[in-house]
Amino acid sequence: MDEATSQFLNFLAVEKNASSNTTAAYRNDLGQLARYVQEKTGGTEWTAVRQEHIVGYVSNLRERGYKDATVARKVAAAKSFFGFLAAEGFIDDDPTEHLKSPQVGKSLPRALTPQEVDELLEQPGRRNTPEARRDKTMLELLYATGLRVSELVALDVTDVALESDPVTVRCTGKGDHDRVRPLHQRAIEELRQYIFHVRPKLVRNRREVALFVNRRGERLTRQGFWLILKNYAREAGLDKTITPHTLRHTFATHMLSGGMPLRNVQEALGHASISTTQIYTHLTDQQKRDDYDNAHPRAYERSTAD
Repeated sequence: MDEATSQFLNFLAVEKNASSNTTAAYRNDLGQLARYVQEKTGGTEWTAVRQEHIVGYVSNLRERGYKDATVARKVAAAKSFFGFLAAEGFIDDDPTEHLKSPQVGKSLPRALTPQEVDELLEQPGRRNTPEARRDKTMLELLYATGLRVSELVALDVTDVALESDPVTVRCTGKGDHDRVRPLHQRAIEELRQYIFHVRPKLVRNRREVALFVNRRGERLTRQGFWLILKNYAREAGLDKTITPHTLRHTFATHMLSGGMPLRNVQEALGHASISTTQIYTHLTDQQKRDDYDNAHPRAYERSTAD
């Protein structure tokens, strides 16, 4: 099982140019499936898997309380994997060939109002520590660019072009595709202060290239940023469930409501398909009126930067 799984993951990374996050997700999902199959069949070969085992696996996921979206992702991983095994001759019959993927209803992404964004961004400014100044810079940068949190923590100092006009930040997204995003003045000011005056207080190794570092002077992780955001959201009194992706949703929603063309938002977010971006257009007219009756300075600055 391990050898076939490794070959599939290598196929994803090399032939399909899948990101490390995607490959890791497939590894976890297939590992879970392998453990279930071994428990039910007592074997260690994928050739022992039949359709009833896959159906039982899906039922087991539901019994354990997995959400429909998670079950759908795990089924998609299984279908891709067994399709690969059949194509490569590892198995004679694909047990997932006639298996239907679970239907998952699309829900609107959660977005903050401009007032909630202001309250969230004000929280780090109430502390006079290097870590708080770092946090303010990260939050401003996420809201200014719509970066994924994985892209944010992967940034190096050299990815910020402070001397260019306009000032830009370069990130590597899914599929290792690079994109360059211009910054508005508020984010530029925060980055300048952080890079020249704050980061040197946090970095212990002069050879460290990471833009954002933790208290040990090492690259900040996604989990570390999530904990930081969760703390500030609680201090801001936000009753919504705030995640790192919330600021990305908020960026897209605010940009569209501010008049940015859908194609530009797609490019900013790094979506391969515009259909992924179109979910942000599913706001009612009332929602738009409620959220954007008052002009928001950061939104205006971003729209002019773009």
